[in-house]
Amino acid sequence: MRFAIAGVQMYLSAVHSNLEPMRSRLDVLLSTFPWVEMVMFSELAPHGFFLSKAETMPGPTENAFCEMARKHKIWLIPGSMYEKKDGKIYNTVPVINPDGTVVGRYRKMFPFRPYEEHVAAGDEFLVFDVPDVGRFGVSICYDIWFPETTRTLAAMGAQVLLHPTMTNTIDRNVELAIVRASAAQNQMYILDMNGLGDCGNGQSLIVGPEGYVIHQAGSGSELMPVEINLDRVDHTRREGIQGLGQPLKSFRDRKVVFDVYRPEVDFGYLSKLGTLEKKTRRALARGDERFFEDGVPPNTQDQTEQ
Repeated sequence: MRFAIAGVQMYLSAVHSNLEPMRSRLDVLLSTFPWVEMVMFSELAPHGFFLSKAETMPGPTENAFCEMARKHKIWLIPGSMYEKKDGKIYNTVPVINPDGTVVGRYRKMFPFRPYEEHVAAGDEFLVFDVPDVGRFGVSICYDIWFPETTRTLAAMGAQVLLHPTMTNTIDRNVELAIVRASAAQNQMYILDMNGLGDCGNGQSLIVGPEGYVIHQAGSGSELMPVEINLDRVDHTRREGIQGLGQPLKSFRDRKVVFDVYRPEVDFGYLSKLGTLEKKTRRALARGDERFFEDGVPPNTQDQTEQ
């Protein structure tokens, strides 16, 4: 079954609302490519990464996206937003169908700690079916660094992974490698959409179920409509990648039990890695004279001697 999805890579502000620019890009996209059936934006696209912008869901921003989906009669994944829920804040992606109805909300399981502080972790996977097309799964940014998340979605039948991200750091190339590897390991399409400006350094990536790149964006604004074929996922999972490896079947038929996932098993090593906290400069972290010769920071020695 063929299905048309478009990713949107655009400049985003962390200070001002991006709702109207997103609406404008959506209008342009659907005017130019009216055959597109689903549109996805990047992580924290609507309001950026300040927790003060968190809203309840449903709320005004989500309602606005529902109106957009209804207007264009598309599936809309408007990136994620910080959501207030039960006294906590989550990083949440709503999935909206062409009727403008929210069919699910996915809450990021692995906030980017220690940097994404005060963000609660979700504990429920999300897959949803597009009628007469296939099954889609959702994860957010840092989730993909934990292969268990993608493998679970594949085991739940997801043929396509929708993966909004907000990566503005120098490890983007590493993340791109993880996206390709995850697609091959699970024989699924992955749409990895990154933002620009305050909310990303671009290089959004669309990968097929054999791990091959369909399209990689540059560092400017892009509209990326692609037609995917979910029959290709099923064929690759049954027959193997290029008629070779069939990793999902091998995982299904495994004999090994992975003790690392059993809570009662303690290997000891992980507990030795220290606390999960933000890195600081070594001098500030130590706070004593051991780091400096004669107890004086190097850049102040001359002044002290004077």
